[in-house]
Amino acid sequence: MNTISRRSFLRVSTLAAGSTLIPRRVLGANDDVRLGFIGVGSRGGSLCKQFMGVPGIRIVALSDADSAVLDKIGAQLEKAIPGAQIGRHQDFRKLLERKDIDAVVIASPNHWHALMTIMACEAGKDVYVEKPVCHNIFEGRRMVEAARRHNRIVQGGFQNRSDVGLLAAFAWVKEGHIGKLKRVRGFCYRNRASIGKQDAPLAPPATLDYNLWLGPAQDEVLYRPKFHYDWHWFWNTGNGDIGNQGPHELDLCQWALDDVALPTSVQSFGGRFGWGDAGQTPNIQFATFEGGGRVPVVFEVCDMWLKPDLNASPAFRGIRVGVILECEGGEFRGGRGGGDAFDPQGQKIQKFPGDGGKDHLDCFIRAVRSRNESDLRAPIEKAFKSSALAHMANISFRIGKDAGKEQLEAGTNAMGDVARDAAARFGKQLADWKIDFAREPWRVGPQLDFDPGAERFKGWPFISDEAKANKFLSRDYREPFVVR
Repeated sequence: MNTISRRSFLRVSTLAAGSTLIPRRVLGANDDVRLGFIGVGSRGGSLCKQFMGVPGIRIVALSDADSAVLDKIGAQLEKAIPGAQIGRHQDFRKLLERKDIDAVVIASPNHWHALMTIMACEAGKDVYVEKPVCHNIFEGRRMVEAARRHNRIVQGGFQNRSDVGLLAAFAWVKEGHIGKLKRVRGFCYRNRASIGKQDAPLAPPATLDYNLWLGPAQDEVLYRPKFHYDWHWFWNTGNGDIGNQGPHELDLCQWALDDVALPTSVQSFGGRFGWGDAGQTPNIQFATFEGGGRVPVVFEVCDMWLKPDLNASPAFRGIRVGVILECEGGEFRGGRGGGDAFDPQGQKIQKFPGDGGKDHLDCFIRAVRSRNESDLRAPIEKAFKSSALAHMANISFRIGKDAGKEQLEAGTNAMGDVARDAAARFGKQLADWKIDFAREPWRVGPQLDFDPGAERFKGWPFISDEAKANKFLSRDYREPFVVR
């Protein structure tokens, strides 16, 4: 059984005061930035291939807890890169020990993002880490501290920030062409289907180091049919779709608000409807974020898809995955790939064609060379706050109560007109699917007061909803894989 060394984890988890910056060579203009990749499954494998197109990089080594995945991607890269001999390490700690790696790219499951990033910073590596950058709010702040303490360049995988269309559109909106911003709406409507459920517990793949794959997460019995990827829909390892696809659009909301502090209020409602599967996270969810000098942000998730010929949900003003910036004199509607501005009558007045954020990987490499965080478009502090919005919404949902029609109406009435409208639209869709709410009820979370400075919920100790919510700011870590 593989375990993390006591010395390594004591150094990582205490995050003691003072810098322990490890000396490293200074990259010159003609030097390759040498990369290691941790987690090379679906997303990680794609990132390997995308980074191959960035000038001045060299892929040195890969790591994945599943040796079959590791060997597959390693062979593909060696075939694609003439003469390459790429190291393969099932244990990512071996990769971090290598002196011939300048930066790592982390695309492991969510529950590993924070600890791997902290350990990489401790090892003197710069980091590109996928979204959400943390599995909970506590971890995100520890990541920011580690990056500062070790003087590391750390970027989140929020490539929308580098989309040329969105860069132009957000600048145009902020110049006042359609008036003052009134509200930001985010959407995540995806055609996802049931993950299924089996009677017998799922056995991890024989090629997987399961202890290392679990890391900080608890060893829970699984009844899902597929091991990889579907970890997203379990609280132990994932964060649902508001914490999977949603962080990209929540990041656009934060960007539109000039990356202000976290909100002082959050509330969420939703449910997991129609599938009857092993998953835990909602496939329909609505959240509001308010206060702290920000304009209101509302966010919708709708993944419910039961028939191949129907979308999960009709587009809202033409948007299924993206944002709408509602302003006094019109609105911008868009997402990855750009978008369009409209006047109050709904007439298109300006187009902003995008490129999907092709420069996002390049800007990370430029920052690694320059040692200047301002070269990044999604530095760790901003990436953490965008991820934290998803966690705040999930916390309200998780401590909520099952609700019938009257409780749902009361909850959405308290949240305002936009929440009532969303509940009506979702309700119509669920009625079309003939959902029995007696068997599959809504869950309505409480409105929670949040202190952005302390990054904790406010309320009476032990007895308030906020006290319950604070228990979800961190997690129960499995020794010795602990973030402190």
